[in-house]
Amino acid sequence: MPRKFALTALVVLGALVMFFPFLWTVVTSLSSQTGLAATPSLIPADPSLDAYRELFGNTPFARVVLNSVGLAVATTVLQLVTSATAAYVFSRMPFRGRGVVFAVYLATMMIPIQVLIVPLFVQMRALGLVDTYLGVLLPGVASAFGVFLLRQAMNSVPRELDEAATLDGAGHLRIFSRIVLPLVGPALATLTVFSFMSSWNSFLWPLVILRTDELQTLPLALAGLQGQYTTQWDVMMAGSVVSILPMLAIYLAAQKYVIQGVAGSGIK
Repeated sequence: MPRKFALTALVVLGALVMFFPFLWTVVTSLSSQTGLAATPSLIPADPSLDAYRELFGNTPFARVVLNSVGLAVATTVLQLVTSATAAYVFSRMPFRGRGVVFAVYLATMMIPIQVLIVPLFVQMRALGLVDTYLGVLLPGVASAFGVFLLRQAMNSVPRELDEAATLDGAGHLRIFSRIVLPLVGPALATLTVFSFMSSWNSFLWPLVILRTDELQTLPLALAGLQGQYTTQWDVMMAGSVVSILPMLAIYLAAQKYVIQGVAGSGIK
């Protein structure tokens, strides 16, 4: 019993420590700019939504949110399509050199994005896609992690189901869409959350490829809220809350499937 109590207390303490930065962000966004100069307090003396009104009234933040939502949804859908089809090929369609190709493809996960920035920018400039949504979107169409995750999940689907479907006259497309995909739903939900989160929080590539304020994404807009000499911390924290809430809602909605997907795919 004491051991169980200590473990519970440790988990609760860890949860409070992890939750505190989010709580502080919300409290700061509800505090007035003058109140921030006083002694910090978890209970604002005069809470208000002025920071949110200024955020959406004096800056094109609504357009920025729509930009991020559109790019994140498009990136997630494309990664689901490309990762699922590639994972099915690596899992269900044997060909010479399959293991080598898969290993080389996974090795690309070890290349940091900083190394690829210059060649990617040169390619986008040659295609005339600098300062466009498509220029932001194209480098994230495929995901080596997504292919690995879904391949591991598809490997756990019994091959007898494929053989039975083949005897009934089903081809690869039907087996893929009617049998394999429904059985790897948790892995698909996991990839959805990870892909959306990656696109939503992406900063370096949009910073390099985008030029106009109308095309900015949330991370760029949040960085722009910090001034060179002074910063309106209440407005900046209001923007941070706006950027956190969608990801929090998506994760809470898919939490059950994310846990199943990671556990079932053998990721440690």
